[in-house]
Amino acid sequence: MLKKAISGWCFPGQTIKESMLSAKAAGFDGIELTVEENGETGLDSTPKKWAEIRKDADEIGIALHCVGTGLHWTYPLTADDSEVREKGIRIAEMQLDMAEVFGADAILVVPGAVNARFVPGFKTVAYDTVYERSLEAFSRLKVKAEEKKIHIGIENVQQWNLFLLSPLEMRDFIDKIGSSYVGAFLDVGNVVPHGYPEQWIRILGKRIRKVHFKDYRIAAGGFEGFVDLLSGDVNWPEVMAAFKDIGYDGWATAEMIPPYVHHPEQNVINACGAMRRIFGEA
Repeated sequence: MLKKAISGWCFPGQTIKESMLSAKAAGFDGIELTVEENGETGLDSTPKKWAEIRKDADEIGIALHCVGTGLHWTYPLTADDSEVREKGIRIAEMQLDMAEVFGADAILVVPGAVNARFVPGFKTVAYDTVYERSLEAFSRLKVKAEEKKIHIGIENVQQWNLFLLSPLEMRDFIDKIGSSYVGAFLDVGNVVPHGYPEQWIRILGKRIRKVHFKDYRIAAGGFEGFVDLLSGDVNWPEVMAAFKDIGYDGWATAEMIPPYVHHPEQNVINACGAMRRIFGEA
């Protein structure tokens, strides 16, 4: 049985401790926190602060199972500017350090972008250049991941970064990196506009380290296509059958985009209820 978690991004306006309390109250056993530009887990935060967060999580009884970030859209591992690329590497290294303090076993990394049409001023980079730069970045990052025994999950964000567009390409890319500590962070909803999540699951197989649960309605398109779990076009029975086929029984993290404008706490409650249905618990 998969384990239920939720993204810290689903708690706008709350402190991390408040987010953890809300997640636990809604029925989640884990939460995915993120490195941000500023704030409690900002780029200038310290291991002392991370240890305080870990202590709060232990007292609340919620697992800090993963460390994500959205900063690799601002500081891509594949940017033309070498200083930007290096900052992206340092952010991923910080994620690994934070994960170690949190007791998390993985981090999420966006592998780069040919384009990011939702990021103002983003400069298009040639696909083959992105591929080589991304491969180089993960070849460097895998060393620290192996030392710390913390996994790096490469997220599939196809229509948002126009990179690693098929499960075959992602499979081969991961295999080229050549580390058991680098795998896939499969986002179910991100697949839907251009493919079938159950096929990605079976093709990636044991390479999958973590999973995001989102739903997507193709008729809406764009960001507006992301909808509540069970409200979109994800074939959840097939997705769960595929996870069973490959033997995946790790964390599934609900990432609701965007959270409700009013009463966002209901968004979290609804997500947990939907996951119970998907898992066959209700």
